[in-house]
Amino acid sequence: MAALLPLAEAQAQLLALAPALPTETLPLVEAAGRWTAEQVLARRTQPAADLSAMDGYAIRFAEMPGPWRVVGESAAGSTLGFTLAAGEAARIFTGAPVPAGADAILLQEEAQRGGDRLVLAGEGPPHAGAHIRRTGSDFASGDALIEPGARLTPARIALAATGGHGALAVRRRPRIALISTGDELVPAGEPVDGVCLPSSNAPMLATLLAAETPAIVEDRGIVPDDLAATIAAADAARGADIIVTTGGASVGDRDFVRPALEAAGATIDFWRVALKPGKPIMAAKLGSTIVLGLPGNPVSAFVTARLFLLPLVRHLGGAADPFDSPETAQLSTPLPATGKRMEFLRGQRSGGMVQALGSQDSAALAMLAAANVLIIRPPFAPAAAAGDVVELFSIA
Repeated sequence: MAALLPLAEAQAQLLALAPALPTETLPLVEAAGRWTAEQVLARRTQPAADLSAMDGYAIRFAEMPGPWRVVGESAAGSTLGFTLAAGEAARIFTGAPVPAGADAILLQEEAQRGGDRLVLAGEGPPHAGAHIRRTGSDFASGDALIEPGARLTPARIALAATGGHGALAVRRRPRIALISTGDELVPAGEPVDGVCLPSSNAPMLATLLAAETPAIVEDRGIVPDDLAATIAAADAARGADIIVTTGGASVGDRDFVRPALEAAGATIDFWRVALKPGKPIMAAKLGSTIVLGLPGNPVSAFVTARLFLLPLVRHLGGAADPFDSPETAQLSTPLPATGKRMEFLRGQRSGGMVQALGSQDSAALAMLAAANVLIIRPPFAPAAAAGDVVELFSIA
């Protein structure tokens, strides 16, 4: 039997199976959550003029403490028709253009006005230029606002809008078909007899994808442990960008995913990764569709979905960096040495401390639901003591 594939190598091979999806141009709100397909450049300068950052009066700093004669008013969006001469001031509001001749804003709570006469009634602005947003201080026309492959967060949507864009080029949403395999499975919510199990992987993966990606997900139901039925299910899902199967990818007599894919004409790229939990994971290409075979145990399916499925969806969606970045924390309890496989332990982090949960069984869903991190343990790592720093991924 071939040696187990290291995690990083398997991830790289998976992403190499297909390039990012084609682009489409969408209105800003519809583009939210996608990844940009091209660099977004500013079409305008922001601010387009010197603007007041506060409500108050536009003055000459050198003329403090006054008095000044108020000769006009500037509101947001207005076009000024005057210039301040020596000894003059203008009433001004937040976001309004600063009239020529002024170089500071006197806050209204530090001003005393009687008719057109204005005097200082507080400390006043600390220096020339105080409380003024200078032209182009945010960005200038032609500046790069968003790099290709960046996720369009609410803040980036606002930045693009302010930069003059009403629509952006993004990658098409990946289409994903979920197939659950196993004679023991029944749809969630239906009566369960004997040792049968409610199907939990498809709802779990669908909600994980919905929370983390803009993918279009279709649950294609449960397929029995039957070669012909598995071939037919794979063939029927060819229109998806990714087919995700759970269960049936191991080496048992009732594991039909691999032989079914081969019979359907798929090319197996890799099978079995040096990973715990999640060793029997498989990647294949069925025509232009990527097939990702995840383990059937729900914890294994969850861990491998975070390590393989989410990065793959982000990659197809055009993400510049599709992988999660690990964080660090100190162990509050010790951990044993590891073997030849990389391990991802379900744990709980509180503040800067983390501990592994009691049961690490790959079917223990209660522990998975209680976890908020996956603690990363490299292969052949020595025992770790309380206080040692470990890497982890946040999952909640």
